[in-house]
Amino acid sequence: LTKHHGYSHQKVQVPKKVLIVDDTDFYRAVLLDILSKGGYEVVGQAVNGAEAIPLVSELKPDIVILDIIMPLKNGIEVAREISHMEDAPKIVMCTSLGYEPIVEEAMRSGACAFIIKPLSTERVLKVLDEL
Repeated sequence: LTKHHGYSHQKVQVPKKVLIVDDTDFYRAVLLDILSKGGYEVVGQAVNGAEAIPLVSELKPDIVILDIIMPLKNGIEVAREISHMEDAPKIVMCTSLGYEPIVEEAMRSGACAFIIKPLSTERVLKVLDEL
């Protein structure tokens, strides 16, 4: 007879931790709402790229949603920096329609997916669930 020491073999679904980085209050609020409803845990928010980098180190999110066009440091610069960190989070770029060439650059900088604004709940959750 083997003892189980209290460990369960069932996989417990721990909510993925997400950091939202966007300079627009509106989009941060929309993402917070979508992610909360979708079972994700928003561990922090940053209003620009410069704020985001120390937060990634401190909060260790599983996923970072990065706006591309931001003051101080844009999303591509942030993606380049955080994609080289130990235990780097998955990076999802968020951008307005019409910036497709920038999205290609973002993907080269370490992003693994992108979401086009305006944001729809279905599209955001589909992208994140596939990571």
